[in-house]
Amino acid sequence: MADSTQGDTDVQYLGLFVPALIALIAGLVIHSFIIGVNVNDWWKGRPVTPVDHIVTSLGISRMYTQCAATLYVFLIRVFLKKMESHITVVILSTVYDFFAYANAWLTSLLCIVLCMKISNFHTRLFLYLRGVIVHRTVYCIVAAVLLSTISCLIPLMMTIPDVTKDGTNNITMHNVYRYCNHRKALYYYIIVSSLPQLFSCIPSVLLITSLYHHTTKMKMSSNLSVNLETYYSVIKFVSFTLMYRAVYLFVNFVHIFYYYFYCVRLPWLRIVLEFLPALHSSYLIYRTAKLRSQMSKALQNLIDFLFQRKDTETRENIQM
Repeated sequence: MADSTQGDTDVQYLGLFVPALIALIAGLVIHSFIIGVNVNDWWKGRPVTPVDHIVTSLGISRMYTQCAATLYVFLIRVFLKKMESHITVVILSTVYDFFAYANAWLTSLLCIVLCMKISNFHTRLFLYLRGVIVHRTVYCIVAAVLLSTISCLIPLMMTIPDVTKDGTNNITMHNVYRYCNHRKALYYYIIVSSLPQLFSCIPSVLLITSLYHHTTKMKMSSNLSVNLETYYSVIKFVSFTLMYRAVYLFVNFVHIFYYYFYCVRLPWLRIVLEFLPALHSSYLIYRTAKLRSQMSKALQNLIDFLFQRKDTETRENIQM
């Protein structure tokens, strides 16, 4: 009976392989495109803004997070569960935690920088923070990476004693995978989801409020020479980012809830959770003029290549 149940579980995991692989490929293409465009501009000596630095770092963290999550769900569960060493699980889990923390904090940093660059507050504190953060974006990115490193080392120190307390020789890969670490679950939800969400929510709300009042004043002044579409575009992007973070927080809460109370992992929910950043990056491409233009060129070149290849094959068939 146990072998039958185990076999059914393996079949369920393999059934998730196709949608997970599709989501992984789509995410890699989207994130690689963002990274490639910004790196290409930097390589050719074109001006790169602080937002471009953050978006590039964000694309890197999201790409590796999705890769690590897919490997953790399938490689560990299906292929490595019979191994007697648990080192692979610990290392892969730590790598995933690092990039997940980096993704959360860099998303918050993006919201903060957008708020500092676009909002029209004129208080001394706001102007001081704008000068410190906007002109030192690279240092903020390094700080986010260091904070992510420290954040992933803490649960690692919490996991190692729990895994090794009964003796290394008595612990298999399957037991490590099924081990319920409630402290790490709570820590992950608070640090990865709630705390960065708070840091991104405050500047996002301030930015939306500032832009809303600004556009309202412009409409009341009947100044038709000013194009408000840019302000509306920023409001839509920041609102979408808030919605993305709220959905991410909710899905992560459901995942942690089942793990904490029932010691049950939901791999399909993990796949959905890690595909949400790819959707947010897609919307980022759509709302950024430079990325949208490069995407249009890439799609046009792809279409031209396919049609050219089709015409060549047709001519060869006619000649034969």
